[in-house]
Amino acid sequence: MGMLNWYKESDSNQKKTFWACYAGWALDSYDMQIFSFLLPVIMATWALTQTQVGLIGTVALIVTAIGGWIAGILADRYGRVKILMFTILWFTFFGVLAGFAQNYEQLLVARTLQGLGFGGEWAVGAALMAEAVSAKHKNKAVGFVQSGMALGWAGSVIVATVLITMLPPEWSWRVVFWTGIIPALIVIYIRRNVKESVEFVNDVAKNKENIEKASFSSIFKKEYLRSTIFASLLVIGLQAACYAILIWIPTLMNERGLSPSSKIVTILIMAAGAFAGFMFTAYLADKWGRKQTLIGMSILSWIVTVVYMLIAMNQYITLALGFFVGFSAIGMFAALGPFLTDLFPTHIRTTGMGFSYNVGKSFGALSVVGVGILAESLGLAPSIGLFCLTAYGLATISILLIRVPKDEPTLISHHYQKQGV
Repeated sequence: MGMLNWYKESDSNQKKTFWACYAGWALDSYDMQIFSFLLPVIMATWALTQTQVGLIGTVALIVTAIGGWIAGILADRYGRVKILMFTILWFTFFGVLAGFAQNYEQLLVARTLQGLGFGGEWAVGAALMAEAVSAKHKNKAVGFVQSGMALGWAGSVIVATVLITMLPPEWSWRVVFWTGIIPALIVIYIRRNVKESVEFVNDVAKNKENIEKASFSSIFKKEYLRSTIFASLLVIGLQAACYAILIWIPTLMNERGLSPSSKIVTILIMAAGAFAGFMFTAYLADKWGRKQTLIGMSILSWIVTVVYMLIAMNQYITLALGFFVGFSAIGMFAALGPFLTDLFPTHIRTTGMGFSYNVGKSFGALSVVGVGILAESLGLAPSIGLFCLTAYGLATISILLIRVPKDEPTLISHHYQKQGV
């Protein structure tokens, strides 16, 4: 329970900010993951290939780079809270619209436009949370916000599986898309009284005339370029593996003949692993430092995901390993948010985070269509395993090349602190 002391020490607005960001990230995860459970139904309804449905998932994620970059710039100029409200309204509207699609092309367009809204949620929310709490609690607070992803993922598998089982195929996937409006209204209600971060307000007031306003070119200046490049490559690696797993797991379970109830159990175990991983990683980031934690979790994810995909095992071992897939491959993102917030100064923080996270996310999303293409000849499980193997290698190399922020704790500094030096 000591891990929750940061919450007990938070004031009213900090707690409101936490729940606003947590709920938004859960909704983002819900809407993004719900599509993966609809792939088999949509493929059957419109006689689509794995490549075609993979393209829908990939394009929606690719445009998040544009949406995230724009949202980041606007958040640096006009405030984090306003932009977070807008992103929720945007991707909820186009998510509902996707349920009315009459053909493959219309669904592709709706999901593409929805992706613009997804881009801003993570980076802006992580920056707002990091600025709202004290520096000593940043890792835990931002890390715990990320655990909302597990809640959204669990909700998506339950809602999608139940509705697909109960309703006719031609209607089930549409109703699933429409359900997104319910949690969206809850998030809007939670966010209605959240105040802008004091750090952002003070930074704007202090540098009103002397500081350059965020723009598309801000993060490509000499002093920020290295961080921009390697942060983007880091996220490409992490997201390529993550989306290869998240988007294609439901289809893989279909290939392996799992019943609807078994699917729910499998995903819930992975979601539980992700939740535990978020908490563990947030705690570890304070003990080891964010950079060391990301390296360690990348190596662990590398091993676990490749073993899970490439080695045939009985059902119980598969379920147990599924927990560790969620724990490592998804839970490790708890350290990513705090790490990225320190790579850029306040006045371009969401611009830098929005670009690096969402460009990484978009290029990483190529693994979705890549797995679909490769699976035609190699098979689905080996294709996912191969993408994970390559992606975590890229992530590990990139994190090693990123310069550690000045206030980033390291193993050596922790050692000397314990010795009283």
